Amino acid sequence: MPLTPETSPTPPRIDTSKPHPARVYDWYLGGKDNYPVDEALGRQITAMEPTAKYGARHNRWFMHRAIRMLAARRGVDQFLDIGTGIPTEPNLHRIAQRAVPAASVVYVDNDPIVLAHAEALLHGTPEGTTRYLQADAREPETILELARGILDFERPIAVSLIALLHFIPDEQGAYDIVRTLVDALPSGSHLVLSQLASDYDPERTREAVEMYAVGGVTLVPRTREEMTKFFTNSGLELLDPGVVWLPDWHPELAVDEERDGTAVPLYGAVAVKP
Repeated sequence: MPLTPETSPTPPRIDTSKPHPARVYDWYLGGKDNYPVDEALGRQITAMEPTAKYGARHNRWFMHRAIRMLAARRGVDQFLDIGTGIPTEPNLHRIAQRAVPAASVVYVDNDPIVLAHAEALLHGTPEGTTRYLQADAREPETILELARGILDFERPIAVSLIALLHFIPDEQGAYDIVRTLVDALPSGSHLVLSQLASDYDPERTREAVEMYAVGGVTLVPRTREEMTKFFTNSGLELLDPGVVWLPDWHPELAVDEERDGTAVPLYGAVAVKP
């Protein structure tokens, strides 16, 4: 199975002079696929917000619970994960294929360092399918065109946008991206989304936005109402318990999570297309 990008025969060069959200996130999670510039920004953020690493772990745990529910309880066997990030075990396909061994998972990212580790994303079950596409989340039509060669768009698909949209401003079409993706999905499909909150601690959030901006990264926190609009603007129906803080989304589905009651300023939700 080829690991070269589907959109370009020549992978772009990895820029180590500026921090990258996926690599900062990798540092939060204790990974080793980051550079000094990423660690420097991560340390700045955690100095201001000591719970940042804990929040990153909760973001992963939310994804695990959501995929576990969709595969095991709602029978979803096709997944399109956009903004995949650097592989961290267990990856999405591990969770999905434990419940449904024949599940098909397509990962999408535009960071060349993710491509460099894409082989780790492709080790799934013999019955299932795992593929990686090199594409930009801000080009949903390209993603859909490529994904149609792998997934069956006549059957339900779960699209996951985990901690992705808070790096895409409204003026770059954040809501339009979601609507374009959802419009292409058949009835019974789902959207999984997590988003940094702007209405938990506005002052500390503003400082975080400024720190990311100094590093050349745009960070776009949103209110609960703004998060909810990703679903309502796309004609989706939120599943219980709606848009909530990450630790509050179906905690009964937790596996190997370490909770200490610390607040996590990120929202999470899952919705279905009628």
